[in-house]
Amino acid sequence: MKEEKNQTAANPSDHLANERTFLAWIRTSIAIMGFGFVVVKFALFIKQISLVLTTKQTVLPGKGYSTQIGILLVAVGAFMAMYSYLRYRTTEKQLMIKAYKPSVLPALILTIGIVIVGTLLVIYLIPGL
Repeated sequence: MKEEKNQTAANPSDHLANERTFLAWIRTSIAIMGFGFVVVKFALFIKQISLVLTTKQTVLPGKGYSTQIGILLVAVGAFMAMYSYLRYRTTEKQLMIKAYKPSVLPALILTIGIVIVGTLLVIYLIPGL
């Protein structure tokens, strides 16, 4: 059988790069979920430290948002893991038909989200606010 000259084999380096990108997104999502877990447990740690350090057995007043922020970060990490898989599969299909279309919007949305969460955490950690 004679192969068509227009049809070429898929470039393995493109597929490997797609897989590396997917794994990088997965590592990032795990890190964000881990950070969310730490934020949730931080409030409990502060309460326990205040009980140990004070003689009145009173808990220092806190702002009380660390649990919500931590849960939000864990949810964002889980969403990112799912989205990264869907993006990996879409890119794989595009590479197979040689019609790759890069997407800038998801990276932009994630970057803006992380900057917003970081800003909120800085505001949360500033004493007196």
